[in-house]
Amino acid sequence: MRARPPAANAARAGPALTFDVVKRLGGFELRCSAEFGGGITAVFGPSGSGKTTLLNCVAGLTKPDDGEIAILGATVYSASRRVNLPPERRRIGYVFQDSALFPHMSVMDNIRYGHRLTPESERALSVEDAVEMLHLTGLLDRGTEGLSGGERQRVALARALAASPRLLLLDEPLSSLDLAFRGMVLRHLRQAHSELGVPMVYVSHSMSEVMAIADDALALSDGASVIQGPPRAALVDPRMSGLADYATLENLLDAEVARKLPDGGQAELRVGSARLFALNVEAEPGERVTIAIRSSDILVALDVPTRISAQNVLTGTVEDVHVQGRRVILYVDAGARMIAEITPDALRALGLSAGDQVHLVIKSASIMALDPGAR
Repeated sequence: MRARPPAANAARAGPALTFDVVKRLGGFELRCSAEFGGGITAVFGPSGSGKTTLLNCVAGLTKPDDGEIAILGATVYSASRRVNLPPERRRIGYVFQDSALFPHMSVMDNIRYGHRLTPESERALSVEDAVEMLHLTGLLDRGTEGLSGGERQRVALARALAASPRLLLLDEPLSSLDLAFRGMVLRHLRQAHSELGVPMVYVSHSMSEVMAIADDALALSDGASVIQGPPRAALVDPRMSGLADYATLENLLDAEVARKLPDGGQAELRVGSARLFALNVEAEPGERVTIAIRSSDILVALDVPTRISAQNVLTGTVEDVHVQGRRVILYVDAGARMIAEITPDALRALGLSAGDQVHLVIKSASIMALDPGAR
């Protein structure tokens, strides 16, 4: 990747985004304040909680009824001072649920669009670098109508990044994707943040996505903030009990294919310092994939299991134990940080507490590669 201007690499002092906004839409009212740092911050909550309304206020697409918004210390909206910068002056990238590509433009022209509007002195990324980062070289001359969901979201992300935004907003970017592309887009987002340092606000109703990508999380309910903090702590906070769908909680883990087994049916994966065997992995040795393992599909044992059909047994240490009604959430370090779910009866029978050694049993068929064959 080409070197970026020094300003693009400089550490950002202070918060990336601060807001205290009020917005009324019919019978709904968003009344929320928070401060986001320079990492990836998730805004989490069920449908109708105000997530998209908040993003639209920050982006300048919706005018709040009252409050203040500042990006990297610069005020972009203030009701008291009558400041309301238009979207194009806020230098924000916005990736929508449906990608919102320009249908009359090619892939390349979509990516060039925002780049052309950015002053040369403020360009932190070239079009070519955005294309390379999102692996779009083979699509540049194509129109947008025939692209897959994963391709469309990668083009939308490249278009947003090529404009060198001060802040990137992502509104449920995985919601319209086939399952196979979720991991690929998550990985590209993590790569973009790592290489460019652009602060991101990631909106989702999936706590699994929040756990996989975010450094910080703000939970909304009925237009108001419920809790803000690290995702691992937010997930098990009692105030989240009515917001998070624990039944769908997954471990979304970055993995590298170590080798393909001779029978062609399995692959050995490196996940942190752990090794796992999984089925239906089309990626080749050395390629990276994202895998999903439901927390409820992980069995927990105190003793090393023997004479069992499951091929994956990971030894780890319990970091935290949290009782959530009829569910118990375990955080376990088994070479990779994992979440397992057991019942209160199982917790009593095993007598588990933080610091205990356990063995996690995972069937190969319970491990799903979310981006088979896609880098």
